[in-house]
Amino acid sequence: MPRLRRLGTTKGNSDLMKLSPYIAILLIVLAPRLLSAQAAPTPWLTTAERAKFETLRLAGSEALFNLDYEAARKNFKEMAVSFPNYPAGPQFLADTLWAETLYQTRRLQSSLYGDDDTFYSTSDDKADPRVVDEFRALTRQARVLTETRLKQFPKDTEALYFMGAIEGLKASFEEAVERRHFAALKDGSDAVDKHREVIKLDPSYRDAEITIGLYDYTVGALPLPAKLAAGMLGFRGSKKRGLATLERVGKEGNWVHDEAKTLLIVLYTREKRFGEAANYARELAAKYPRNYLYRLETADALVSQAALERQANHSTAITTTEREAFATFEALLKDKTVRDTSARFFDLIHFKYGEALMTAGEYDRASKEFVASAEAPGAQQGLATMAHLYAARSMDLAGKRNDALAQYRVVLARPNVYDAHEQAQAGLKEVYKKKLT
Repeated sequence: MPRLRRLGTTKGNSDLMKLSPYIAILLIVLAPRLLSAQAAPTPWLTTAERAKFETLRLAGSEALFNLDYEAARKNFKEMAVSFPNYPAGPQFLADTLWAETLYQTRRLQSSLYGDDDTFYSTSDDKADPRVVDEFRALTRQARVLTETRLKQFPKDTEALYFMGAIEGLKASFEEAVERRHFAALKDGSDAVDKHREVIKLDPSYRDAEITIGLYDYTVGALPLPAKLAAGMLGFRGSKKRGLATLERVGKEGNWVHDEAKTLLIVLYTREKRFGEAANYARELAAKYPRNYLYRLETADALVSQAALERQANHSTAITTTEREAFATFEALLKDKTVRDTSARFFDLIHFKYGEALMTAGEYDRASKEFVASAEAPGAQQGLATMAHLYAARSMDLAGKRNDALAQYRVVLARPNVYDAHEQAQAGLKEVYKKKLT
């Protein structure tokens, strides 16, 4: 099968950059968990081993979804030690490392991968070499164990599924952490190939469809020039078919139904199906109460839905939906559980609250939240830079030009991330007028 990386022969990276948000969240809140054992001449794990594995998998996955990376790592390390010939341990440890890296850099919240090219433009924001080396070592170990199994049993669906999951996880890391777009496209394509093999061998292997559904949506969502080039190389995609596949996995998947629902939150938002996105976000927030990101996703979807309502009604008034979103942000900032477990991530909550207020036209209030984000204890440096930039923009929109100029200068005095310096220079030359939508 031809590889999407060959799209580099078209008019350049700019079209491909539009694809990156989807690869970046492949698979957001986490690569496929697993799999039921499929029939093979010699079981990979005995019945007793499988039972212990399941106990560790469930505990680790629950911790991972609740943002408890230390507990997840503990369970997956025990898994790796207990089953040294089984790839789940190193793969899940790599998965945990990837997710925690995104979380620490405030990239796990999906709306940061929005339509603003700022978040995907050239940047001085580099991946930690130690994290990259550790991730590669873990995925290499998982791959070697899987290849050993496939040499014995080439049609083992569990091993083929693992191989696809490993390639998908590599694609996620390459895109969202290393920002190596073409490498991510290649590995994403390899993941789909392996999972299509699984489906051919076992059409009921629903979990394997999550990668296929996402990739189908991704190709279908390409900008027209890139889509035409993909078609010439034999690729066909459909957003509608991709969404239908992910919806099926969300309902019928064995282990990855929550991952599918998480993806659907993001993709529904991109399709302006905000009500459905909010419903899934509420469901997952209730299931994983320590994961405040789902509550942020709920608020984001509500803000976007309110914007549509205002536009349809030709109104500038704050809507009931918007008030619910604002109340969600306020509750998060006051929530004792969130404060006890995630207080140093309040920079993200303030930032998202600022975006919501900015979308609602509450520019003065928005600027205060952006400043609070930048000045929050333990604020992540990249997000703090962006918070100062957005504070400047909201001040410009509020008619406070002098205050905006001061914030633009703060941005220029900080390390450049996401081309913030270029944006700040533009802000110094001309009043920012583009309203956030």
